[in-house]
Amino acid sequence: MPYERLPDGTLEPLRRTPDEVIDLIKERGVKFVELQLTDLRGRLHYATVPPDSVDLDAFEYGVPKLDGSSIEGFVEIQESDMVLKPDPNTFGIFPWDQRRARLICDVYWHYGRGRLSRDPRYAAERAEEHLKSLGYDGYWGAEIEFFVFDKVFMDVASPYSASYRIVSKETEVGSTGKEYPIKPKRGYGKATPQDTLADYRSECSRALEEGFGVICTFHGHEVATAGQVEINIRHDSLKYAADSVMTYKLVAKTIARQHGLVATMMPKPVFGDNASGMHVHISLWRDGKNLFYDPDDEYAEFSQLGRYFAGGIFEHAYSLCAIIAPTTNSYKRLVPGYEAPVYLTWGRANRSVMIRIPVYHKGRKAEATKRIEFRTPDPACNPYLCLAAISAAGIDGIKKKIDIGDPIDKDVYKLTEEERRKLGIQQLPTSLKGAIEALEADREYLKPIFTDDVIDKVIEFGLKDHFEVSIRPHPYEFYLYFDV
Repeated sequence: MPYERLPDGTLEPLRRTPDEVIDLIKERGVKFVELQLTDLRGRLHYATVPPDSVDLDAFEYGVPKLDGSSIEGFVEIQESDMVLKPDPNTFGIFPWDQRRARLICDVYWHYGRGRLSRDPRYAAERAEEHLKSLGYDGYWGAEIEFFVFDKVFMDVASPYSASYRIVSKETEVGSTGKEYPIKPKRGYGKATPQDTLADYRSECSRALEEGFGVICTFHGHEVATAGQVEINIRHDSLKYAADSVMTYKLVAKTIARQHGLVATMMPKPVFGDNASGMHVHISLWRDGKNLFYDPDDEYAEFSQLGRYFAGGIFEHAYSLCAIIAPTTNSYKRLVPGYEAPVYLTWGRANRSVMIRIPVYHKGRKAEATKRIEFRTPDPACNPYLCLAAISAAGIDGIKKKIDIGDPIDKDVYKLTEEERRKLGIQQLPTSLKGAIEALEADREYLKPIFTDDVIDKVIEFGLKDHFEVSIRPHPYEFYLYFDV
């Protein structure tokens, strides 16, 4: 849910009716309205309409403006007429162009046939409904890391060449002598002038809040060199948290372009340095009480219900990876030594584990912030499917009372293979193909939320990407094998 900041600094959910949106469009002189939707792969699409198309009928019946067969994974050409129904709570005006506004839409079949099951936002809605049917309210927040480069050159279309080149003034290679290069793995919290992107991040944060009611709680330079940054956004309900992630990506890329830069949510664009994650923070509530908080738990004030939820994530971690880390590049991030979670472990205040329980404060003042931080997802995921799948796994853990096991309070990366074996620590899939195979074998827990056709499409896309990458010669193979 978008928020507005009141004069005293407090935040209030910004709920809007269709009438209020229509009035705002007129009052602000909006000339074009973008009706936005997300495809199954997590890419944003939109149809632009004049303001008079956004009337009360549009909110009640939808706008007939979508060719669903042109959206990858939606429908076939013979059934392509789709209807977009705007959500008035997602209204926003682009800060960089006050003539344009946006509304995020739900996708419906033609001829009154109801919701399109392959609309990712529908999966997020079903996940929320499933939680509420069990008496839970969920809060979801995302820490999204990404890279901002000066330039990227790619040559990948030709069968006779394949290469890329990244240019960043923050690296020794890209520096012009006017900058102070950042060493690999030494970028975290760097101050200006080494941090070259402070103004960019501040502009993104202002645009998110002023244009779309998405509240930023922190921004800074991340660990990697070459322009790795992080902007955190305020927690929200599951569906609106996913909306915020999609808005975040749009703003980050648009403002980068305006600065002559290029932003990417690709998890691992730089070899030999940290990659980008999308750490997901989760808590379940009932009647105003945080159900993950237990003042009697000496280890982390973390409740048994929270342990069961985390246990469900552990139980289904392999298959979850196909949804939360859905690219071949994701598994170049999930390797030891770069702060990415590789092993199925949990603990308090430990950033080498897969699930971290933050413990900044103790006692009742910490109740509101007691949560799980799930560190495996990356920003290439479809946020609607990602959060919905995590919810499904967690609820399965609660229903089955799946034990999460003992916490790990050591640097997991420094444990020997023998030590990990004795502790029973397992490793996440090492490839997208391995994750997809796990999803094919472990999909029942998703059934309360995901329809079979959505799961089938996730599998289809994953296998296709694996095949397309696996059949192409890699540039490094020339280095390894050209002289054989």
